[in-house]
Amino acid sequence: MAEIDASVRVRYAPSPTGALHLGGARTALFNYLFARQKGGRFLLRIEDTDRSRFKPGSQASIEEGLQWLRMTWDEQPVVQSERKETYQQAAAVLLESGAAYRCFCTPARLEQMRAEQRARHEPERYDRRCRSIPKHESEARAAAGERFVVRQAMPIEGTTTFHDLVMGTVTFRNDTLDDHVLLKSDGFPTYHLAFAVDDHDMRISHVIRGDGWLPSAPKHLLLFQAFNWLPPAFAHLPLVLGPDKKPLAKRHGAKDVLEYREAGYLPEAVDNFIAFLGWSPGTEQDIFTLDELIKAFDLSKIQASPAIANLERLDWLNGQFIRRLNPEELASRLAPRMPEAAAEALKPLVPLVQERLRTLNEGPDMLRFFFEEPVLSKPEQLIPKGRDAAAASSALRMAVSTLSALPDWTPEAIDPALRGLAEKLGWPSRDLFMTLRVAITGRTVTPPLIESMSRLEKERSLTRLESAASILDSKAA
Repeated sequence: MAEIDASVRVRYAPSPTGALHLGGARTALFNYLFARQKGGRFLLRIEDTDRSRFKPGSQASIEEGLQWLRMTWDEQPVVQSERKETYQQAAAVLLESGAAYRCFCTPARLEQMRAEQRARHEPERYDRRCRSIPKHESEARAAAGERFVVRQAMPIEGTTTFHDLVMGTVTFRNDTLDDHVLLKSDGFPTYHLAFAVDDHDMRISHVIRGDGWLPSAPKHLLLFQAFNWLPPAFAHLPLVLGPDKKPLAKRHGAKDVLEYREAGYLPEAVDNFIAFLGWSPGTEQDIFTLDELIKAFDLSKIQASPAIANLERLDWLNGQFIRRLNPEELASRLAPRMPEAAAEALKPLVPLVQERLRTLNEGPDMLRFFFEEPVLSKPEQLIPKGRDAAAASSALRMAVSTLSALPDWTPEAIDPALRGLAEKLGWPSRDLFMTLRVAITGRTVTPPLIESMSRLEKERSLTRLESAASILDSKAA
Protein backbone atom coordinates (compact mmCIF):
# COMPACT_ATOMS: atom_id res chain seq x y z
CA MET A 1 0.00 0.00 0.00
CA ALA A 2 0.94 3.63 -0.38
CA GLU A 3 2.82 5.14 2.55
CA ILE A 4 1.47 7.99 4.65
CA ASP A 5 4.33 10.24 3.51
CA ALA A 6 3.95 9.43 -0.18
CA SER A 7 2.85 12.14 -2.58
CA VAL A 8 -0.73 12.66 -1.43
CA ARG A 9 -3.58 12.48 -3.94
CA VAL A 10 -7.05 11.93 -2.49
CA ARG A 11 -10.55 12.14 -3.89
CA TYR A 12 -14.10 12.66 -2.80
CA ALA A 13 -16.28 10.38 -4.90
CA PRO A 14 -20.02 10.97 -4.41
CA SER A 15 -22.82 9.33 -6.35
CA PRO A 16 -25.19 11.89 -7.94
CA THR A 17 -28.27 10.45 -6.24
CA GLY A 18 -29.22 13.46 -4.12
CA ALA A 19 -27.92 16.51 -2.29
CA LEU A 20 -24.71 16.72 -0.29
CA HIS A 21 -25.49 15.74 3.31
CA LEU A 22 -23.44 16.26 6.46
CA GLY A 23 -21.93 12.75 6.43
CA GLY A 24 -20.74 13.12 2.85
CA ALA A 25 -19.45 16.61 3.56
CA ARG A 26 -17.48 15.21 6.52
CA THR A 27 -15.84 12.62 4.23
CA ALA A 28 -15.00 15.32 1.70
CA LEU A 29 -13.61 17.60 4.41
CA PHE A 30 -11.31 14.96 5.87
CA ASN A 31 -9.93 14.28 2.39
CA TYR A 32 -9.54 18.01 1.76
CA LEU A 33 -7.80 18.72 5.08
CA PHE A 34 -5.42 15.80 4.62
CA ALA A 35 -4.49 16.86 1.09
CA ARG A 36 -3.95 20.50 1.99
CA GLN A 37 -1.89 19.70 5.06
CA LYS A 38 0.36 17.33 3.12
CA GLY A 39 0.72 19.66 0.14
CA GLY A 40 -1.13 17.15 -2.00
CA ARG A 41 -4.06 17.19 -4.42
CA PHE A 42 -7.77 17.02 -3.63
CA LEU A 43 -9.80 15.57 -6.51
CA LEU A 44 -13.47 15.10 -7.28
CA ARG A 45 -14.95 12.05 -8.95
CA ILE A 46 -18.63 11.60 -9.84
CA GLU A 47 -19.60 7.94 -9.52
CA ASP A 48 -22.67 7.82 -11.74
CA THR A 49 -22.54 4.32 -13.18
CA ASP A 50 -25.71 3.24 -11.35
CA ARG A 51 -28.07 4.87 -13.83
CA SER A 52 -31.19 3.67 -12.00
CA ARG A 53 -30.40 5.96 -9.04
CA PHE A 54 -29.08 8.92 -11.02
CA LYS A 55 -30.83 12.25 -10.28
CA PRO A 56 -30.43 15.10 -12.79
CA GLY A 57 -28.96 18.18 -11.16
CA SER A 58 -27.44 16.24 -8.29
CA GLN A 59 -23.84 16.68 -9.47
CA ALA A 60 -24.28 20.45 -9.72
CA SER A 61 -25.84 20.52 -6.24
CA ILE A 62 -22.98 18.50 -4.74
CA GLU A 63 -20.36 20.72 -6.38
CA GLU A 64 -22.17 23.86 -5.18
CA GLY A 65 -22.22 22.47 -1.63
CA LEU A 66 -18.50 21.71 -1.68
CA GLN A 67 -17.69 25.16 -3.03
CA TRP A 68 -19.84 26.81 -0.36
CA LEU A 69 -17.86 24.92 2.27
CA ARG A 70 -14.66 26.30 0.68
CA MET A 71 -13.49 22.89 -0.58
CA THR A 72 -12.02 23.45 -4.02
CA TRP A 73 -10.75 20.57 -6.12
CA ASP A 74 -7.47 20.74 -8.01
CA GLU A 75 -8.26 19.02 -11.31
CA GLN A 76 -11.20 18.58 -13.66
CA PRO A 77 -13.77 16.24 -12.05
CA VAL A 78 -13.74 12.67 -13.32
CA VAL A 79 -17.21 11.48 -14.40
CA GLN A 80 -17.44 7.70 -14.53
CA SER A 81 -20.23 7.50 -17.10
CA GLU A 82 -17.83 9.12 -19.57
CA ARG A 83 -15.27 6.29 -19.10
CA LYS A 84 -17.38 3.26 -20.01
CA GLU A 85 -14.92 2.03 -22.64
CA THR A 86 -12.01 2.26 -20.20
CA TYR A 87 -13.77 -0.07 -17.75
CA GLN A 88 -14.67 -2.53 -20.50
CA GLN A 89 -11.02 -2.69 -21.52
CA ALA A 90 -10.02 -3.29 -17.89
CA ALA A 91 -12.55 -6.12 -17.60
CA ALA A 92 -11.11 -7.67 -20.75
CA VAL A 93 -7.65 -7.68 -19.14
CA LEU A 94 -9.01 -9.58 -16.13
CA LEU A 95 -10.85 -12.06 -18.35
CA GLU A 96 -7.67 -12.72 -20.30
CA SER A 97 -5.62 -13.33 -17.14
CA GLY A 98 -8.26 -15.55 -15.54
CA ALA A 99 -8.83 -13.15 -12.62
CA ALA A 100 -12.42 -12.74 -13.81
CA TYR A 101 -14.98 -14.79 -15.74
CA ARG A 102 -18.22 -14.36 -17.65
CA CYS A 103 -21.42 -15.33 -15.86
CA PHE A 104 -24.40 -16.20 -18.09
CA CYS A 105 -26.88 -16.92 -15.29
CA THR A 106 -30.27 -15.32 -15.87
CA PRO A 107 -31.92 -13.07 -13.25
CA ALA A 108 -34.54 -15.78 -12.70
CA ARG A 109 -31.87 -18.40 -12.03
CA LEU A 110 -30.05 -16.06 -9.60
CA GLU A 111 -33.26 -15.28 -7.70
CA GLN A 112 -34.05 -18.99 -7.36
CA MET A 113 -30.49 -19.58 -6.07
CA ARG A 114 -30.88 -16.83 -3.45
CA ALA A 115 -34.30 -18.11 -2.38
CA GLU A 116 -32.85 -21.58 -1.80
CA GLN A 117 -29.95 -20.08 0.19
CA ARG A 118 -32.39 -18.10 2.33
CA ALA A 119 -34.41 -21.24 2.95
CA ARG A 120 -31.24 -23.01 4.14
CA HIS A 121 -30.30 -19.91 6.24
CA GLU A 122 -27.09 -19.53 4.25
CA PRO A 123 -25.39 -16.28 3.22
CA GLU A 124 -26.66 -15.04 -0.14
CA ARG A 125 -23.78 -15.10 -2.59
CA TYR A 126 -23.10 -16.43 -6.06
CA ASP A 127 -22.54 -20.21 -6.23
CA ARG A 128 -19.80 -19.88 -8.88
CA ARG A 129 -21.69 -22.03 -11.37
CA CYS A 130 -20.22 -20.25 -14.41
CA ARG A 131 -16.69 -20.16 -13.01
CA SER A 132 -16.01 -23.62 -14.38
CA ILE A 133 -17.07 -22.80 -17.97
CA PRO A 134 -14.02 -23.32 -20.24
CA LYS A 135 -12.59 -20.13 -21.67
CA HIS A 136 -13.23 -21.06 -25.31
CA GLU A 137 -16.88 -21.88 -24.56
CA SER A 138 -17.32 -18.59 -22.67
CA GLU A 139 -15.91 -16.62 -25.57
CA ALA A 140 -18.09 -18.44 -28.09
CA ARG A 141 -21.28 -17.81 -26.09
CA ALA A 142 -20.40 -14.14 -25.72
CA ALA A 143 -19.66 -13.86 -29.46
CA ALA A 144 -23.05 -15.44 -30.21
CA GLY A 145 -24.74 -12.56 -28.37
CA GLU A 146 -25.65 -14.32 -25.11
CA ARG A 147 -26.01 -11.77 -22.26
CA PHE A 148 -23.48 -12.00 -19.46
CA VAL A 149 -21.88 -10.14 -16.59
CA VAL A 150 -18.22 -10.28 -15.63
CA ARG A 151 -17.45 -11.54 -12.12
CA GLN A 152 -14.22 -11.43 -10.16
CA ALA A 153 -12.75 -14.84 -9.39
CA MET A 154 -12.11 -14.50 -5.67
CA PRO A 155 -9.66 -16.78 -3.83
CA ILE A 156 -11.46 -19.60 -2.01
CA GLU A 157 -8.87 -20.25 0.71
CA GLY A 158 -6.71 -18.16 3.03
CA THR A 159 -7.24 -14.64 4.32
CA THR A 160 -6.87 -11.06 3.15
CA THR A 161 -5.31 -8.70 5.69
CA PHE A 162 -4.55 -5.00 5.52
CA HIS A 163 -3.80 -2.14 7.88
CA ASP A 164 -6.43 0.56 7.98
CA LEU A 165 -5.21 3.98 9.11
CA VAL A 166 -8.27 4.38 11.35
CA MET A 167 -9.54 0.88 12.12
CA GLY A 168 -6.15 -0.79 12.53
CA THR A 169 -5.36 -4.28 11.24
CA VAL A 170 -8.35 -5.91 9.56
CA THR A 171 -8.53 -9.53 8.37
CA PHE A 172 -11.16 -11.23 6.19
CA ARG A 173 -11.53 -14.93 5.41
CA ASN A 174 -11.46 -15.36 1.65
CA ASP A 175 -14.07 -18.10 1.70
CA THR A 176 -16.62 -15.51 2.86
CA LEU A 177 -16.05 -13.27 -0.15
CA ASP A 178 -18.51 -13.29 -3.03
CA ASP A 179 -17.55 -13.55 -6.70
CA HIS A 180 -19.09 -10.13 -7.17
CA VAL A 181 -20.01 -8.51 -10.45
CA LEU A 182 -17.43 -6.19 -12.03
CA LEU A 183 -19.12 -5.40 -15.35
CA LYS A 184 -22.90 -5.44 -15.82
CA SER A 185 -24.70 -6.80 -18.85
CA ASP A 186 -25.32 -3.26 -20.13
CA GLY A 187 -21.57 -2.66 -20.29
CA PHE A 188 -21.48 -0.35 -17.28
CA PRO A 189 -19.06 -1.19 -14.46
CA THR A 190 -20.11 -1.79 -10.90
CA TYR A 191 -18.66 0.42 -8.18
CA HIS A 192 -15.91 -2.08 -7.48
CA LEU A 193 -14.35 -2.17 -10.95
CA ALA A 194 -14.73 1.57 -11.58
CA PHE A 195 -13.28 2.31 -8.14
CA ALA A 196 -10.08 0.36 -8.78
CA VAL A 197 -9.56 1.55 -12.35
CA ASP A 198 -10.18 5.19 -11.49
CA ASP A 199 -8.06 5.23 -8.35
CA HIS A 200 -5.21 3.74 -10.34
CA ASP A 201 -5.61 6.12 -13.28
CA MET A 202 -5.98 9.13 -10.93
CA ARG A 203 -2.90 8.00 -8.96
CA ILE A 204 -4.84 8.07 -5.68
CA SER A 205 -2.52 7.54 -2.72
CA HIS A 206 -5.07 7.38 0.12
CA VAL A 207 -8.71 6.32 0.09
CA ILE A 208 -10.51 8.10 2.94
CA ARG A 209 -14.15 6.99 2.97
CA GLY A 210 -16.99 5.91 5.24
CA ASP A 211 -16.69 2.61 7.08
CA GLY A 212 -19.76 1.31 5.25
CA TRP A 213 -17.21 0.40 2.57
CA LEU A 214 -14.98 -1.57 4.97
CA PRO A 215 -16.49 -4.97 4.02
CA SER A 216 -15.62 -4.18 0.38
CA ALA A 217 -11.98 -3.41 1.16
CA PRO A 218 -10.70 -7.00 0.65
CA LYS A 219 -12.46 -7.15 -2.73
CA HIS A 220 -10.76 -3.94 -3.73
CA LEU A 221 -7.33 -5.03 -2.53
CA LEU A 222 -7.63 -8.33 -4.40
CA LEU A 223 -8.73 -6.42 -7.49
CA PHE A 224 -5.63 -4.23 -7.33
CA GLN A 225 -3.56 -7.39 -6.99
CA ALA A 226 -5.31 -8.93 -10.00
CA PHE A 227 -4.27 -5.91 -12.08
CA ASN A 228 -0.79 -6.01 -10.51
CA TRP A 229 -1.23 -2.41 -9.28
CA LEU A 230 0.01 -0.88 -6.04
CA PRO A 231 -3.11 -0.29 -3.90
CA PRO A 232 -3.71 2.97 -2.06
CA ALA A 233 -3.69 3.25 1.73
CA PHE A 234 -7.13 3.00 3.33
CA ALA A 235 -8.72 5.05 6.10
CA HIS A 236 -12.33 4.14 6.90
CA LEU A 237 -14.25 6.80 8.80
CA PRO A 238 -16.74 5.95 11.57
CA LEU A 239 -20.44 6.42 11.08
CA VAL A 240 -22.12 9.69 12.07
CA LEU A 241 -25.04 8.98 14.41
CA GLY A 242 -27.82 11.05 15.89
CA PRO A 243 -28.48 11.26 19.64
CA ASP A 244 -30.57 8.06 19.39
CA LYS A 245 -27.48 6.20 18.11
CA LYS A 246 -29.05 5.72 14.68
CA PRO A 247 -27.50 7.09 11.45
CA LEU A 248 -27.82 10.87 11.35
CA ALA A 249 -30.80 11.89 9.20
CA LYS A 250 -33.44 14.57 8.73
CA ARG A 251 -35.49 13.04 11.55
CA HIS A 252 -32.76 14.29 13.90
CA GLY A 253 -33.05 17.79 12.44
CA ALA A 254 -30.10 17.38 10.08
CA LYS A 255 -30.26 19.30 6.81
CA ASP A 256 -28.53 18.95 3.47
CA VAL A 257 -25.53 21.26 3.15
CA LEU A 258 -27.21 23.86 0.95
CA GLU A 259 -30.21 23.88 3.28
CA TYR A 260 -27.86 25.02 6.04
CA ARG A 261 -26.74 27.83 3.77
CA GLU A 262 -30.35 28.87 3.16
CA ALA A 263 -31.06 28.64 6.90
CA GLY A 264 -28.40 31.25 7.60
CA TYR A 265 -25.45 29.16 8.74
CA LEU A 266 -21.89 30.16 7.92
CA PRO A 267 -19.68 27.72 6.00
CA GLU A 268 -16.97 28.27 8.62
CA ALA A 269 -19.30 26.96 11.33
CA VAL A 270 -20.42 23.94 9.31
CA ASP A 271 -16.80 23.05 8.49
CA ASN A 272 -15.85 23.35 12.16
CA PHE A 273 -18.85 21.25 13.21
CA ILE A 274 -18.33 18.35 10.81
CA ALA A 275 -14.56 18.31 11.42
CA PHE A 276 -15.25 17.28 15.02
CA LEU A 277 -17.50 14.37 14.00
CA GLY A 278 -15.10 11.57 14.79
CA TRP A 279 -11.95 13.68 15.05
CA SER A 280 -10.37 15.81 17.74
CA PRO A 281 -7.16 17.85 17.74
CA GLY A 282 -6.37 16.65 21.24
CA THR A 283 -6.38 20.19 22.64
CA GLU A 284 -8.88 22.41 24.48
CA GLN A 285 -9.45 24.56 21.39
CA ASP A 286 -12.82 23.90 19.78
CA ILE A 287 -13.27 26.83 17.39
CA PHE A 288 -11.13 26.54 14.24
CA THR A 289 -10.94 28.42 10.99
CA LEU A 290 -10.44 26.28 7.90
CA ASP A 291 -6.74 27.20 7.83
CA GLU A 292 -6.43 26.19 11.48
CA LEU A 293 -8.16 22.88 10.76
CA ILE A 294 -5.68 22.21 7.96
CA LYS A 295 -2.75 22.78 10.31
CA ALA A 296 -4.22 20.66 13.13
CA PHE A 297 -5.65 17.74 11.13
CA ASP A 298 -4.15 14.33 11.79
CA LEU A 299 -5.52 11.05 10.43
CA SER A 300 -4.23 9.20 13.49
CA LYS A 301 -6.60 11.23 15.70
CA ILE A 302 -9.75 9.98 13.95
CA GLN A 303 -11.63 7.73 16.34
CA ALA A 304 -12.72 4.26 15.25
CA SER A 305 -16.05 4.37 17.12
CA PRO A 306 -19.15 6.11 15.68
CA ALA A 307 -19.43 9.87 16.07
CA ILE A 308 -22.50 11.35 17.78
CA ALA A 309 -23.73 14.60 16.20
CA ASN A 310 -25.13 17.23 18.54
CA LEU A 311 -26.81 19.72 16.23
CA GLU A 312 -27.22 22.21 19.09
CA ARG A 313 -23.45 22.62 19.01
CA LEU A 314 -23.71 23.77 15.40
CA ASP A 315 -26.08 26.55 16.49
CA TRP A 316 -23.59 27.60 19.16
CA LEU A 317 -20.67 27.47 16.73
CA ASN A 318 -22.58 29.52 14.19
CA GLY A 319 -23.19 32.23 16.75
CA GLN A 320 -19.51 32.23 17.68
CA PHE A 321 -18.41 32.66 14.07
CA ILE A 322 -20.98 35.42 13.49
CA ARG A 323 -19.48 37.32 16.43
CA ARG A 324 -16.02 36.99 14.91
CA LEU A 325 -17.03 38.81 11.71
CA ASN A 326 -16.20 42.50 11.38
CA PRO A 327 -19.19 44.79 10.73
CA GLU A 328 -18.44 45.12 7.01
CA GLU A 329 -18.26 41.36 6.51
CA LEU A 330 -21.39 40.67 8.54
CA ALA A 331 -23.27 43.36 6.62
CA SER A 332 -22.20 41.83 3.30
CA ARG A 333 -23.48 38.41 4.41
CA LEU A 334 -26.78 39.81 5.64
CA ALA A 335 -27.42 41.98 2.57
CA PRO A 336 -28.53 39.10 0.24
CA ARG A 337 -31.21 38.27 2.80
CA MET A 338 -32.42 41.89 2.91
CA PRO A 339 -33.07 43.12 -0.64
CA GLU A 340 -34.49 46.33 0.80
CA ALA A 341 -31.13 47.26 2.35
CA ALA A 342 -27.66 47.71 0.85
CA ALA A 343 -24.64 46.34 2.69
CA GLU A 344 -23.35 49.88 3.22
CA ALA A 345 -26.58 50.85 4.99
CA LEU A 346 -26.44 47.73 7.16
CA LYS A 347 -22.83 48.21 8.24
CA PRO A 348 -23.49 50.76 11.06
CA LEU A 349 -26.49 48.72 12.28
CA VAL A 350 -25.08 45.21 12.58
CA PRO A 351 -23.23 45.91 15.87
CA LEU A 352 -26.69 46.29 17.45
CA VAL A 353 -27.61 42.66 16.68
CA GLN A 354 -24.31 40.82 16.27
CA GLU A 355 -24.23 39.45 19.82
CA ARG A 356 -27.81 38.20 19.53
CA LEU A 357 -27.65 36.32 16.23
CA ARG A 358 -27.48 32.55 16.05
CA THR A 359 -28.05 32.49 12.28
CA LEU A 360 -27.95 35.08 9.52
CA ASN A 361 -31.67 34.54 8.96
CA GLU A 362 -32.45 36.13 12.30
CA GLY A 363 -30.86 39.40 11.19
CA PRO A 364 -33.54 40.65 8.76
CA ASP A 365 -36.34 40.37 11.31
CA MET A 366 -34.27 42.29 13.84
CA LEU A 367 -33.17 45.04 11.45
CA ARG A 368 -36.04 45.43 9.00
CA PHE A 369 -37.72 48.18 11.06
CA PHE A 370 -34.86 50.50 10.12
CA PHE A 371 -35.90 50.26 6.46
CA GLU A 372 -39.65 49.61 6.57
CA GLU A 373 -42.47 50.94 8.69
CA PRO A 374 -43.48 48.28 11.24
CA VAL A 375 -46.87 46.61 11.05
CA LEU A 376 -48.51 46.41 14.49
CA SER A 377 -50.41 43.20 13.83
CA LYS A 378 -50.84 42.62 17.57
CA PRO A 379 -51.63 46.00 19.18
CA GLU A 380 -52.21 44.26 22.51
CA GLN A 381 -48.44 43.83 22.76
CA LEU A 382 -48.25 47.60 23.35
CA ILE A 383 -50.17 47.23 26.61
CA PRO A 384 -48.21 46.11 29.71
CA LYS A 385 -49.79 43.53 31.97
CA GLY A 386 -52.20 45.11 34.43
CA ARG A 387 -52.79 48.24 32.34
CA ASP A 388 -55.27 49.20 29.64
CA ALA A 389 -55.11 50.71 26.16
CA ALA A 390 -55.81 54.22 27.41
CA ALA A 391 -52.90 54.10 29.86
CA ALA A 392 -50.52 52.77 27.20
CA SER A 393 -51.65 55.45 24.72
CA SER A 394 -51.12 58.16 27.32
CA ALA A 395 -47.63 56.82 28.08
CA LEU A 396 -46.73 56.91 24.40
CA ARG A 397 -47.88 60.51 23.99
CA MET A 398 -45.97 61.56 27.09
CA ALA A 399 -42.90 59.85 25.62
CA VAL A 400 -43.35 61.91 22.45
CA SER A 401 -43.54 65.10 24.49
CA THR A 402 -40.52 64.21 26.62
CA LEU A 403 -38.37 63.15 23.66
CA SER A 404 -39.37 66.13 21.51
CA ALA A 405 -37.78 68.44 24.06
CA LEU A 406 -34.37 66.75 23.89
CA PRO A 407 -31.71 68.96 22.26
CA ASP A 408 -29.49 65.95 21.52
CA TRP A 409 -30.64 62.67 19.95
CA THR A 410 -28.08 60.33 21.50
CA PRO A 411 -28.36 57.25 23.71
CA GLU A 412 -26.86 59.30 26.56
CA ALA A 413 -29.76 61.78 26.28
CA ILE A 414 -32.61 59.37 25.43
CA ASP A 415 -32.04 56.79 28.17
CA PRO A 416 -32.26 59.02 31.28
CA ALA A 417 -35.20 60.93 29.80
CA LEU A 418 -37.23 57.76 29.36
CA ARG A 419 -36.26 56.35 32.73
CA GLY A 420 -37.39 59.61 34.29
CA LEU A 421 -40.69 59.32 32.45
CA ALA A 422 -41.21 55.76 33.72
CA GLU A 423 -40.69 57.01 37.28
CA LYS A 424 -43.15 59.87 36.70
CA LEU A 425 -45.73 57.39 35.35
CA GLY A 426 -45.13 54.98 38.18
CA TRP A 427 -44.27 52.26 35.68
CA PRO A 428 -41.33 49.87 35.87
CA SER A 429 -38.82 50.91 33.20
CA ARG A 430 -39.09 47.48 31.55
CA ASP A 431 -42.86 47.98 30.99
CA LEU A 432 -42.43 51.39 29.40
CA PHE A 433 -39.49 50.19 27.30
CA MET A 434 -41.52 47.22 26.00
CA THR A 435 -44.38 49.49 24.94
CA LEU A 436 -41.91 51.76 23.16
CA ARG A 437 -40.08 48.78 21.64
CA VAL A 438 -43.24 47.42 20.03
CA ALA A 439 -44.26 50.88 18.83
CA ILE A 440 -40.83 51.54 17.27
CA THR A 441 -40.10 48.09 15.80
CA GLY A 442 -43.34 46.12 15.69
CA ARG A 443 -41.61 43.33 17.63
CA THR A 444 -41.05 42.31 21.25
CA VAL A 445 -37.50 41.00 20.57
CA THR A 446 -35.22 43.57 18.98
CA PRO A 447 -31.80 45.17 19.16
CA PRO A 448 -31.26 47.42 22.23
CA LEU A 449 -34.10 49.95 22.24
CA ILE A 450 -32.22 53.15 23.08
CA GLU A 451 -29.47 52.57 20.53
CA SER A 452 -32.09 51.62 17.92
CA MET A 453 -34.03 54.85 18.47
CA SER A 454 -30.83 56.84 18.21
CA ARG A 455 -29.93 55.18 14.87
CA LEU A 456 -33.50 55.46 13.58
CA GLU A 457 -33.38 59.24 14.01
CA LYS A 458 -35.66 61.49 16.00
CA GLU A 459 -38.51 62.31 13.61
CA ARG A 460 -39.06 58.70 12.52
CA SER A 461 -39.06 57.54 16.14
CA LEU A 462 -41.57 60.16 17.26
CA THR A 463 -43.83 59.49 14.28
CA ARG A 464 -43.98 55.78 15.15
CA LEU A 465 -44.82 56.52 18.77
CA GLU A 466 -47.65 58.83 17.67
CA SER A 467 -48.96 56.21 15.24
CA ALA A 468 -48.96 53.50 17.92
CA ALA A 469 -50.83 55.80 20.31
CA SER A 470 -53.51 56.41 17.66
CA ILE A 471 -53.93 52.66 17.17
CA LEU A 472 -54.47 52.27 20.91
CA ASP A 473 -56.95 55.15 20.91
CA SER A 474 -59.07 53.34 18.36
CA LYS A 475 -58.78 50.17 20.41
CA ALA A 476 -59.94 51.97 23.57
CA ALA A 477 -62.87 53.69 21.83
